[in-house]
Amino acid sequence: MGEFDIQEYMSNGVSNVIKSAVKATLKNPKEALFMAEFALATKKASEKRKKAEENGEHIPAFLISSITSSCNLHCAGCYSRQNHACSDKKPVNQLSGEEWNKIFQEADDLGISFILLAGGEPLLRWDVINEAAKHKNILFPIFTNGIFATDKYMDLFDKNRNLVPIISIEGDKDTTDSRRGTGVYDKVMESMAKLYDRNLMFGVSVTVTTENMDEVYDRGFVDRLAKLGCKVIVYVEYVPVTEESTYLAPDDSCRDIMNTKLSALRSEVEEMVFISFPGDEKTSGGCVAAGRGFFHINSHGGAEPCPFSPYSDINVKGSSLREALNSKLFKTLQEQGILNEDHVGGCILFEKKSQVEAILKS
Repeated sequence: MGEFDIQEYMSNGVSNVIKSAVKATLKNPKEALFMAEFALATKKASEKRKKAEENGEHIPAFLISSITSSCNLHCAGCYSRQNHACSDKKPVNQLSGEEWNKIFQEADDLGISFILLAGGEPLLRWDVINEAAKHKNILFPIFTNGIFATDKYMDLFDKNRNLVPIISIEGDKDTTDSRRGTGVYDKVMESMAKLYDRNLMFGVSVTVTTENMDEVYDRGFVDRLAKLGCKVIVYVEYVPVTEESTYLAPDDSCRDIMNTKLSALRSEVEEMVFISFPGDEKTSGGCVAAGRGFFHINSHGGAEPCPFSPYSDINVKGSSLREALNSKLFKTLQEQGILNEDHVGGCILFEKKSQVEAILKS
């Protein structure tokens, strides 16, 4: 078996996502036109990344940007609060809208095609999302709890189809409210109804645990979302934040079941896009964090391997994205093989945090 080519894997992954998205929006002319134009943009971005690879520099196709540490919810088992990356305190020293705009432009210049906007709750940063709208070569999935999806945001999403809200949901009403808070499910349904009425593309994000995996991969659950207008489902494996919650993290046997169900959904429900994170890492040559396939910028500008691994040795306030991608931490993680080790749950770096901390101290 030949050496795994991460660049080819990620490029093909981007291409497949775009093809699926175009197919999923064919009944919506405005959305289909944007996706067709974006497909051309991603082709040019892929050529930039390929040229960089030929020159000995690897540029990932994805960037995750946590644009705020503020959040209005207290979801059970939230990794962000456990890592102190999210709190109820007033944010200080966070990147401004102008600073994020600079990052988005750098990303475009490098050939990054997707920037996932996260938080905290990203819809609390109108200024940043308004800046993101200007960068038409980049698709911005906005991972939101959906509560602040106001008419003002609906207008912005309508005018800028590169902004795609991805609303968090855990399953049915009881499952969602038990983790995210009483009444959240009903508010989420209201936001989806607004998006549907405006003919706007949106998706949902599901945190998959051993307790809800049967429900959220069920065809009935998917069909209900499809009727609401949902076009994308992002399945994110639960990351245990304490020893007591480890039992909630899917193991290899769970992943086998999930992958089988996911394959069936992809073949049977062609009008929707299904993305699994991190999915079967064995097929991707190990974890693709730390710049192999994506990296993370926190709300203060720190360049981190992944949102689940809040460690950084460089800040983009005083450096470029290119310099961040070549940081000692990223390079060491890539070269020492930590990203390929066995682990429990959705993030190897969360489990191997002592090794990550040791790199920072060396």
